[in-house]
Amino acid sequence: MDGFVIAVDRGRYQCVLAGAEHGVVGAELPTVTAMRARELGRKSVVVGDRVSLVGDTSGAEGALARIVRIAERRSVLRRTADDDETTAEGRLERVVVANADQLVIVSALADPPPRTGFIDRCLVAAYDADVEPLLCLTKADLAGPEEVLGYYTELELPYVLNRPDSDLGALRALLGGRVSVLVGHSGVGKSTLVNRLVPDALRAVGVVSAIGRGRHTSTSAVALRLPPVPGVDTDPGWIIDTPGIRSFGLAHVSADSLLHGFPDLVEGTVDCPPNCQHTADEAACGLDAWVAAGKADPRRLASYRRLLASRAGEGDSRGESDQRGPGEGDRRGPDE
Repeated sequence: MDGFVIAVDRGRYQCVLAGAEHGVVGAELPTVTAMRARELGRKSVVVGDRVSLVGDTSGAEGALARIVRIAERRSVLRRTADDDETTAEGRLERVVVANADQLVIVSALADPPPRTGFIDRCLVAAYDADVEPLLCLTKADLAGPEEVLGYYTELELPYVLNRPDSDLGALRALLGGRVSVLVGHSGVGKSTLVNRLVPDALRAVGVVSAIGRGRHTSTSAVALRLPPVPGVDTDPGWIIDTPGIRSFGLAHVSADSLLHGFPDLVEGTVDCPPNCQHTADEAACGLDAWVAAGKADPRRLASYRRLLASRAGEGDSRGESDQRGPGEGDRRGPDE
């Protein structure tokens, strides 16, 4: 039987059977508890994986199936604990989720203020994984989005605004038929948003994490089926809720790929000399002239060069000192 992994906890995997993920909603989905078969070796299984199951796939209490095959992943969203690949943390690569279509970057407009450095990191990771990004700005009742959107104006980055009482129709339309991963710092309102999107989310998380001792998996990603939209017959999609992420290390992203996380700067490198590293020390780097000509925001170039320096082991390579929102200058502080 083919299945879709929706939760992972201490060597046990919760799956829904293929076909079922397009049927019953939320906590009512029949789930199958499985373990990895020995023949998989050290190959990891993560939320979002499409797998093949054998054994007892009834989903009955106490039933246990085995995962014997992992389908080829069409996308893999990764992060590291550090930007510098020469450190132990930089070599420790974590797969956040597999087979996601969209990365929803949840950022508050105030309390806490937006941290564009973190958003930039998420964009780099999304582009590297070939996952479409979506910026979800919460607490729009406390501050306007103009400065944040102005910072990303050259990217034409899709976005949605949310207030505590706002209608979620625009967001639901962008989530429909997709597997979307939600990431964000603690305090930005991601959990509130998840509970509004999936009113039964707390019970659903309790069901899919009822593995072993039934511990609530607050530190693990979990896939939640979106409820159907009344009067709409299309697939409502899935959201994968992740725990609050303090840093998004990019040691797994090459220096060349890092630039593609800043598409507004790419054309500015055309006039760079061969093997230009694009750092501030490169006197002939074409990016300085590109920004001086008003073709890109200087803060974007500064953010890109911070990431380059971090990859080289300079500065804070854990990504925990990224700049705050554009309206707060270039002050730095903890991400949380």
